[in-house]
Amino acid sequence: MSARKRKLSGESCEQDGALPGHKLPRPAGRRHVAALILARGGSKGIPLKNIKMLAGVPLIGWVLRAAVDSEMFDSVWVSTDHETIEKVAIAWGAKVHRRSPEVSRDSSTSLDTIQEFIRLYPEVDIVCNIQATSPCLHPFHLKGALELITEKGFDSVFSVVRKHHFRWQEVKTGSGELTTPCNLDPANRPRRQDWDGELCENGSFYFTTKDLIVSEGRLQGGRLAYFEMLPEYSVDIDVDIDWPVAEQRVLRYGYFGRDTPEMVNLMFCNVSGCLTEGRIFLSVSGEEMVSINTRDTMGIRMLQKEDVEVVLLTSSVDPVAHLLAEKLTERTGCQVMQVGEEPLDTLKLLVEQRKLDWKDVAYMGNDKPDVNCLNLAGLSAVPRDAPVVAINAAKYTCRSVGGKGAMREFAEHILLQKEKARSLMKRDRIDRKNF
Repeated sequence: MSARKRKLSGESCEQDGALPGHKLPRPAGRRHVAALILARGGSKGIPLKNIKMLAGVPLIGWVLRAAVDSEMFDSVWVSTDHETIEKVAIAWGAKVHRRSPEVSRDSSTSLDTIQEFIRLYPEVDIVCNIQATSPCLHPFHLKGALELITEKGFDSVFSVVRKHHFRWQEVKTGSGELTTPCNLDPANRPRRQDWDGELCENGSFYFTTKDLIVSEGRLQGGRLAYFEMLPEYSVDIDVDIDWPVAEQRVLRYGYFGRDTPEMVNLMFCNVSGCLTEGRIFLSVSGEEMVSINTRDTMGIRMLQKEDVEVVLLTSSVDPVAHLLAEKLTERTGCQVMQVGEEPLDTLKLLVEQRKLDWKDVAYMGNDKPDVNCLNLAGLSAVPRDAPVVAINAAKYTCRSVGGKGAMREFAEHILLQKEKARSLMKRDRIDRKNF
């Protein structure tokens, strides 16, 4: 599957086999491995943090995409006590464990919730507790860690990152005590390149066998192993101040899906609600006007400079569409096309004429008529204020609203994906040459 969400509209938890007491499938000859993401609704640091948008995707969506695409799990679950989180989890391909009030308190531990999950689904043999706050997790991390249990015989595996921090003993103010070094000799301070550093938990995931959880009541024990992740993938979000840093890291190192980043050659953008605010201004004399943000027109020029053709779309029922077309062409240099109630009927012919595939196309829309194109395009986006039906179809949800920088934001996202794709192709050429 590509970077898009897993569509399960109309399917409930019950239809997806998530009713407590229902037996889960046990693969023939091997153990049932379940991924479990804990996502309580009552986060104290950032309200509903687990579904807050990060780089155009709900935070929990990043780890769910990695878990589903790893193809290492017989079932992927989100454990929550919140209805909205449940809906997002289902949209991203997960089953839902509706946790009880007893394990939904502020004082409840992860182990409490996982033990309840095991009691409800005893067919599960191995649980991977994935932290929703680790958005740079990739499928290969999960594959490597699980193989330590399934092929090497370990009972629990957790993720770590290597850090090069010199640590000192804390002393209380006024105690008169002197601090002492914890992990270095001050008289022989090593250079970074001469010191291996230390392994620290990064909290991305914890694999544990059911036997260890049931018999010993813990997630780490028995034959214990770690899986080392590189620092660029070790991102954790606890407070608001982490968010901007994490967003930039995710755009560079996040997992965007099985397909390589799309090399977009053609972009369609709905004018009303994307390039404009969707409002019409009426003057006293009866003139009708709309406003266009200069940041958005700059975004169009950025795409054109990188050889991305931008086509602007107006609706056949838009009262000012015919007035806009000529002015938009003058200001942006873009072709302006009029589309009907189903834009796809018109646009698929244009895509064929350009001898392109829809994976080479980007689409920005803002309402129900755009849904088919949003689903089909290689990259698709909606402004932040788009209706839910459009947000659910898009692969990227902008931080900005329509007419106030959303187009510019999506343009930057497209160009970043093109840069990634070029980098991957260059690396592949080098690999083939060396091989």
